[in-house]
Amino acid sequence: MMNVSLSFCQPSTLCTSKRQSLPSTSTPILFSFSHSHKKRRRFVTCASSSELPLLPFPIDQVLVPSETKTLHLYEARYLALLEESLFKKNKFFVHFVLDPIAINDTSGEASFAARYGCLVAIEKVEQLEIGALVSIRGIGRVKILKFQQAEPYLTGVVIPLLDNIPHSDTELSSKVLKIKEALRSLNSLEIKLKAPQEALLQTLTANSLRWSENTPALDCDNSFIPPLAELVSFSALQPVSGSSESELLKLQKKKLRAMDIKDTLDRLEDSIGYVQDNISLVAAKLAIQSLDSRL
Repeated sequence: MMNVSLSFCQPSTLCTSKRQSLPSTSTPILFSFSHSHKKRRRFVTCASSSELPLLPFPIDQVLVPSETKTLHLYEARYLALLEESLFKKNKFFVHFVLDPIAINDTSGEASFAARYGCLVAIEKVEQLEIGALVSIRGIGRVKILKFQQAEPYLTGVVIPLLDNIPHSDTELSSKVLKIKEALRSLNSLEIKLKAPQEALLQTLTANSLRWSENTPALDCDNSFIPPLAELVSFSALQPVSGSSESELLKLQKKKLRAMDIKDTLDRLEDSIGYVQDNISLVAAKLAIQSLDSRL
């Protein structure tokens, strides 16, 4: 298996999240390639490939299929990437993370691996006085085969990554039904929870599940769109109302694991356990809230 790594002339962070901007980095991006012969179970890869703009993020901002995120883009090169995606790439680009590998002690050069690629669709663009707010939706995992250009923004050739499906439809359908029921129970509890105004929206999980069940027609090769069971297995990986820092950190670890898992049934089982933990957590918060209201 070939690992693609990126080297920067100095440590640099390219990040964005809701209403955060991408810091400027003037240093050139260099690409190096290394090979690892460690045997692993493989993803199912398809022959279809596509050349798309690539937008890098730090490891703590991985995006999973069905998830939504709002970006504030204002730098010229990222606005150029946005224009390319909107008008030449059917509103698609690739969200991926730069996973730090090492820093050279003598040169101070930081190396990063390009991992956790996710094809995203642009759902909404709001023009601002400076830049734009861009709402995106994760569609499916992708593998970056090669980089085509580094300036003014990254582009590369990607192929879809889909789960192996060694299980029967009955096994998958049973788990899909179970996680749907658990997610609806969680959502009903979240609605009752009085979260502070600055807390994340209470509808994130329901939004992801609804999209997974009713994926709209997308103007891309169908091989990039995962099957229903695979999409639903990711839809549970959303923050619940009023999540603490430790709870968000736990979610981040779950998302990284989910992106690595190659078996839909394994991910569904993981996600069911995570949702059940969240149901217990929200129920406990509701009990405390009820006690507080009586005081």
